[in-house]
Amino acid sequence: MKHYEYAYEPVPYNAHAAVLAVAEEHREIIARRAAGGWRYVGLIPTEVSANGCPRKADLVFEREA
Repeated sequence: MKHYEYAYEPVPYNAHAAVLAVAEEHREIIARRAAGGWRYVGLIPTEVSANGCPRKADLVFEREA
């Protein structure tokens, strides 16, 4: 049976014009983790504003332990 370990990288969303949230660091994080043998498996919102706008999220990575 395969066993995996998981790592989480926080990604902040930067507010633009009060109605738009932009994540800008995700590509660099995914490329860096992939170079280290990790596989991107998903995103978990960790902070959302009262009007439903994402503020922070965790990128989730896995690799065989």
